[in-house]
Amino acid sequence: MNTAVTTDVAIVGGGPAGLTAAAELARDRSLNVLVLDRESVAGGIPRHCDHLGYGIRDMKTFITGPAYARKLVDRATAAGAQIRTNATVTGWADDRTLEVTSPQGRLKVDARAVILATGARERPRPARMIPGDRPSGVYTTGQLQNLVHIHHRTVGTRAVVVGGELVSWSAVLTLKHAGCSTALMTTTYPSPESYGVFNLAGKSPILGVDVATRTRVTNIIGKPALRAVEIENIDTGERQIIDCDTLVLTGDWIPDHELARLTGLDMDATTKGPLVDTALRTSRDGVFAIGNLLHPVDTADIAALDGRHVAESVRDYLGGRPPVRDGVRILTDAPLRWISPGVLRPGDSAPARNRLLLWTDTLVRIPKVVVRQDGKVIARKTLMWPASPGRVFRVPSSVLDKADPRGGPVTVSLG
Repeated sequence: MNTAVTTDVAIVGGGPAGLTAAAELARDRSLNVLVLDRESVAGGIPRHCDHLGYGIRDMKTFITGPAYARKLVDRATAAGAQIRTNATVTGWADDRTLEVTSPQGRLKVDARAVILATGARERPRPARMIPGDRPSGVYTTGQLQNLVHIHHRTVGTRAVVVGGELVSWSAVLTLKHAGCSTALMTTTYPSPESYGVFNLAGKSPILGVDVATRTRVTNIIGKPALRAVEIENIDTGERQIIDCDTLVLTGDWIPDHELARLTGLDMDATTKGPLVDTALRTSRDGVFAIGNLLHPVDTADIAALDGRHVAESVRDYLGGRPPVRDGVRILTDAPLRWISPGVLRPGDSAPARNRLLLWTDTLVRIPKVVVRQDGKVIARKTLMWPASPGRVFRVPSSVLDKADPRGGPVTVSLG
């Protein structure tokens, strides 16, 4: 038997984006705001990351992941939002009614507006199609951090980390916390994808991590437990065996988009998340999407700022502001893989932080951004920060100032 609940705003996902949206909206005491989170404790991925570096942009602080998660929860509840944990949204009864399963039974949540903040996940070993044995000792970063920081378990003593992104260094710190040294970090790119300061810290005596660039794992060895991996130099084909008892697969993100797909929202084929405009509206009236569900993957504080940004759009919708129908697609040319947001509508405000978020497959140290519409160049801008694989490339949204929201598609490229 289903229990029915009504609310003004239902937020699916209790991570940084969802909790920040809840705090912003619940400050209006006339609104009932309900957060649904499938975990037993809200806070999202930062709960698992027991190292410094959280809250810089949104809270103007520098704290650990667990402390940041607690602050997010405290702010949302203090504002008046209700947080239901162990509540898994399994489907839709109609356009804005969610079907929820929890230990207390099944629940239907009928909302005037729904915000999807389900985040992203790393692709596991089967999705990466790495050949070899199927031993124990192989993890994604999320699995590793959950095991170490939440369940206080140990792993092996010698690890190989696949990937050179920011999250890869987070995995290295978690391994160190668990008493496991990182023998090698591998990346397919010519240089690690993370910021230079992380690479310098990794080479320091504190961490002492060797990074093998232009390499990939070609074989996993060991039964029933991991004994070694084989890596290959992509350019020369040379292979070598690295002894290890722990393998951590980092990065290679994909949005947790099943709920968005299930209800038939328009999806962005490049980000793999719901297609949204600068106000973070999806293709369905009253349904919004935010955070790393849209742009896998950015830092927790940037996802949180999406939650802050969407609040105005939700209030406008609940206040009866008519939805905007017209709009043009924003697209990219290689080496840019995706851009978010992907729709520009007339009269809408700029995106969060006045930034367009993009992803590149090639390192461009001094990127020259070129914007075209209807066969004409409408903007050029040279940026002083690199477009680097493995992290989000930020472009001022002012490059779209001359775009016609009623014209043809807008294409962003690197000239």
